[in-house]
Amino acid sequence: MFTHIDHGMVLPECTRETTPQGRKYFTPEGNTYPSVTTVLGIQDKSGLEAWKKRVGEEEAKKISTQAAVRGTAVHKLAEDYLDNREDWKAGQMPSNIFSFQQIKGILDKRVNNIWFQEAFLYSDYLKTAGQVDCIAEFDGKLSIVDFKTSRKPKRKEWIKNYFMQESFYAVAFEERTKKPITQLVTIITVDGDEPQVFVEHRNNHIRDFMQLRVDFNKLKGF
Repeated sequence: MFTHIDHGMVLPECTRETTPQGRKYFTPEGNTYPSVTTVLGIQDKSGLEAWKKRVGEEEAKKISTQAAVRGTAVHKLAEDYLDNREDWKAGQMPSNIFSFQQIKGILDKRVNNIWFQEAFLYSDYLKTAGQVDCIAEFDGKLSIVDFKTSRKPKRKEWIKNYFMQESFYAVAFEERTKKPITQLVTIITVDGDEPQVFVEHRNNHIRDFMQLRVDFNKLKGF
């Protein structure tokens, strides 16, 4: 059983919608901010485009759709399992349960004292918003914990966008609660291979995100 901390904190709810400019969040104060994934989306996509040409548009679309469905399912399984739900497998495809089983042992051994799951976070300073997977202790240290799925093992240099996203969540959480978080944890299920865990420090990535937010504003105008 996972312990859920009664910290007395309440994170404000946001609303959101997908627009031609990307996903937007609307804060309780009436501000409109782009989602963190929309901001990250302006990065160079030449590698992605090269992959699409290599495998073909139709195959690329099929793979991307399957990956999105699996990613959503694994996120839900992780959320329900960490919530101590007895029916955490209910309604899930066996293949998605198998993917989640890869990281289940990591959660059992290294994650506990859960603060929030699927919580809205926004920063008036960074003028960005998003929804964090999990805020909990990882190896005894309060962390931003993000769940990812992948067809192949990742190299650290390939997933800087994950770390930038998590660094944003850490800063936004501190802005909303005055509680600092510096540890970022990325847990990745990998098809046919061992799961991966990357542990990073917020300060190694937040400046990159801040610069990207400036670039986004210049490009998109908000």
